[in-house]
Amino acid sequence: MKKLRQHATVKSITGIVLLLVVFSAIVLTIGYSIFTDALLEQYAEGAYLTAKTAAQLVNADDMDAYVQSGGEGEMYTQVWSNLDRLCNSSGSTFIYVIIPDTTDYAHIKFIFSTIDHNSEFSKYDFGYLRDTTNDEYRQKYRALYDGTAEREMLIRDKGYIETDAHITMIVPLKASDGAVKALLCVQRQMDVLTNMRNSFMNKILLTLICLVAAVIVVQSVFLHHTLLHPLKLMSEEATRFSTENTVAETKLKASIRNTDEIGTLAGSIDQMEEQIHAYIENLTKITAEKERISTELSLATKIQADMLPNIFPAFPDRAEFDIYASMTPAKEVGGDFYDFFLVDDDHLCMVMADVSGKGIPAALFMMASKIILANNAMLGKSPAQILTDTNAAICSNNREEMFVTVWLGILELSTGKLTAANAGHEYPVFREANGKFELIKDKHGFVIGGMDGVRYKEYELQMKPGSKLFLYTDGVPEASDAEQTLFGTERMLAALNEDDDTKPEDILKQVHNAVNSFVGDAEQFDDLTMLCVQYIGKDAETMSDAKELTLEATLENIPTVTAFVDAELEALDCPMKAQMQIDVAIDELFGNIAHYAYDPATGPATVRVEVERDPLAVVITFIDNGKPYDPLAAADPDTTLSAEARQEGGLGVFLVKKTMDDVRYEYRDGKNILTIKKSI
Repeated sequence: MKKLRQHATVKSITGIVLLLVVFSAIVLTIGYSIFTDALLEQYAEGAYLTAKTAAQLVNADDMDAYVQSGGEGEMYTQVWSNLDRLCNSSGSTFIYVIIPDTTDYAHIKFIFSTIDHNSEFSKYDFGYLRDTTNDEYRQKYRALYDGTAEREMLIRDKGYIETDAHITMIVPLKASDGAVKALLCVQRQMDVLTNMRNSFMNKILLTLICLVAAVIVVQSVFLHHTLLHPLKLMSEEATRFSTENTVAETKLKASIRNTDEIGTLAGSIDQMEEQIHAYIENLTKITAEKERISTELSLATKIQADMLPNIFPAFPDRAEFDIYASMTPAKEVGGDFYDFFLVDDDHLCMVMADVSGKGIPAALFMMASKIILANNAMLGKSPAQILTDTNAAICSNNREEMFVTVWLGILELSTGKLTAANAGHEYPVFREANGKFELIKDKHGFVIGGMDGVRYKEYELQMKPGSKLFLYTDGVPEASDAEQTLFGTERMLAALNEDDDTKPEDILKQVHNAVNSFVGDAEQFDDLTMLCVQYIGKDAETMSDAKELTLEATLENIPTVTAFVDAELEALDCPMKAQMQIDVAIDELFGNIAHYAYDPATGPATVRVEVERDPLAVVITFIDNGKPYDPLAAADPDTTLSAEARQEGGLGVFLVKKTMDDVRYEYRDGKNILTIKKSI
């Protein structure tokens, strides 16, 4: 018996039988699928034709009247009767009309509902309100109302189903103006499909069993002559290919002419050899392509790094502050970014942001956000307005629904006043001079790109010489070790205060080293981005304390302002020529405020005098709360013309620009601010 089981013929018959069983299973599976698809197509087409016919029975222009009828009245009853007759003559289980809640499509309201009189189910009452079955239904309702689909079909034949396995066809009911007023649904049970499919599969299975039996009988007679030799050829070819790894010159199919499974197997071996050979060639190409992609990602990393300020010291000619920043992306490219730049000589803008997502999509969104923020900042807007306008720009074209958290601050270098706004970003960390780093729990606005129309609020911090500000993304406190323990803000503050009197670059290194030590060998999950700025201010030997005078902006007060400034100039032994030029500038500029700022009323004006020591110069700033007015915007008068030929006005401001070393204007926080500088 054991010897018989080892005989090649017995083994071959057994193998063929098993192969036929597998083949039969495949045929059954394919037949099951094809038969089911064919019947479903017939069901769907029949349901669609019924739905089209039913849609012609309901006048969508009268939908409001149907809704108001309360399910009564001749017009409503006539339509319902027609739908009921169609339902019972078309073999449908239900025909009903619904109006979804188009705000979120989470609820539907039944207007018409008919049912097959022979079914065991019951129809829905007029006005019945129920939850939408699931998200698939909601998406299809939305597509029909949005006009992206003219019909939708749902098949429910798995899990718990209220009305057994069925198919539902949905079409929109459109008014004469094309607007979708409601949805008409036709539901048909699939019991007939199930019965026909089972009958079909039973016949197929019986046929296959008979074929298997016939094959076994025939093969038992001829197998020795038809199996052993082909198997030997295939065994020899398999051994040769595994050794040489080359495609055979003479194919097995040419030597083995069987048309049964043996022939198929021989052809499969031929095909396998060709595919393996082609696979090796493709693998070589894929390896080269992978290297190319790696090179391009490296280039993308470099481009992103070059987009961020990365040359330090960033402003070697500015002694009022020291700033340093770094970004370590979690992937080849990251979604975090920082930025800092001078809006003008006295205002430093700083940005810390974190884009949703990772990789190249986040990097592209990051670059767009960075450019929009910078462009708005360079227009001289306040932090809150910068965030508001940036949010509006991003929301106007944000199909991918990405967003970015942003902290943005503008530091006035002359005074140390920091004005900032926060769009859903991490709390900043502030250190007073000779103090410790502490969190500033500022009020968060909504993220940029999350919702249109958001307005942001700003706040102020006063930085004094020695004060420091530390900004970061969530990659710092949310860095985790192998046990998924977070680094946290407490450890971050401890790292900042380890040596809080050092320069910004060393402070960032302290935090980075602390994070690396905590994380250990765990994979970096998020981008690690930090920025630190130290306010130094103007040295006491370089600039004296500013002196201010606030008074009513009238022509009568020009002598008072002139005397106030002259007192400072005389203390500096200012040359008479420079003093006279400054007095003329005061007369012109303060006179403009008196004439135009509050016209026809009057209001306050502030004159601030600062003295720079090296080189010696005086800086005078005129500030008023009047109407926005830039006297420097007008074109200079043509002095080559005679007085009679020249256009009136502009000569006084022209003289100021010619005699002063620097003249600047800005409108900020509802104030006109004009500054002149004169070296003495």
